[in-house]
Amino acid sequence: MKAIKSQRYTAFILFFLLSFSITSTPAFAEGDSHDSHSKEFIPGEYIMHHVADAFEWHLATIGETHITVPLPIILYSKTSGWHAFMSSKFDHGNTTYKNFRISHHGENSGKIEEVNQQGEVIGLPLNLSITKVVAGALFSVVLLLLIFVSAAKSAKRRTGQAPKGIQNTVEPIILFVRDEIAKPAIGDKKYEKFMPFLLTLFFFILLNNLMGLIPIFPFGANVTGNIAVTMSLALFTFAVTNLNGNKHYWKEIFNPDVPMWLKFPLPLMPIIELSGVITKPFVLMVRLFANMMAGHMIVTVFISLIFIFGKLMGTAAGLAISPVSIVFSLFILMLDLLVSFIQAYVFTLLSALYFGMAKAEHH
Repeated sequence: MKAIKSQRYTAFILFFLLSFSITSTPAFAEGDSHDSHSKEFIPGEYIMHHVADAFEWHLATIGETHITVPLPIILYSKTSGWHAFMSSKFDHGNTTYKNFRISHHGENSGKIEEVNQQGEVIGLPLNLSITKVVAGALFSVVLLLLIFVSAAKSAKRRTGQAPKGIQNTVEPIILFVRDEIAKPAIGDKKYEKFMPFLLTLFFFILLNNLMGLIPIFPFGANVTGNIAVTMSLALFTFAVTNLNGNKHYWKEIFNPDVPMWLKFPLPLMPIIELSGVITKPFVLMVRLFANMMAGHMIVTVFISLIFIFGKLMGTAAGLAISPVSIVFSLFILMLDLLVSFIQAYVFTLLSALYFGMAKAEHH
């Protein structure tokens, strides 16, 4: 009975969140008006709006009013120096402020341009702004600190007793990472050195995967669906792997035990091994990014079908397709819950395997 109730509550929460994401779309907020002020629903723009990074945190659109949370803009111009202001100065990206504006067209689309008094682009400033993805990542870091500081205090306070509360939640996951990922992949005698990094990877990825499924501020930033974030995580794994590589690891790359004709006159095997060093973090980056981005895009595509059918065949068709779109969207959201755990596990496991390869001894 408890399991059934839990499933009902989960389905209700997902339905509410999905309904909120639908009603916050410009097409829904503007209704079925056909006057000159109503905007046409463009599926591509709607999908990219929900999965792309931004200089503000969009909450909802009601008529012509955009409800957003402004974020800090930090720029450095070679001509005018440093500038710091809130993104609200751009008026939803349609205003020039201090000779800066957000480009919506061309090769600089989505970037902040510097313009002169005539409105001509004179360059791109150094941009250190806090975007939605950065804000989401910082929020997840603060949340992780609160969780683990609380768990650590609980563990210290309840030494020798059964875990309770937040400690009881995170301790089994920590043991799982240690016993099922770190030890088998790295070895019983070498795993401890890498445990802090592996745990940080696992919990950061898992938390941001789950937060990306909740379209309510301060969640829904789609942090792990941003390739810059996954690239940074992969580069950390790349650095830790190669900084801890032993003599045998580097020998297998530059002078592997293969017939000489595979190494001279053309160093075929060293080239292949070196390419493997580069492709490993590349695979980590793309796998996490593609899986998390795909889930978000599929949900927005199903939601877009409601407005596409409504535009092509009338409001009745949009209402008729709504139950189908919502059911399939809920199914994808449930699948994304599973994918969130799997991707955190896979990224951490592959990182641990790379560490184990770097520390392996010659047999």
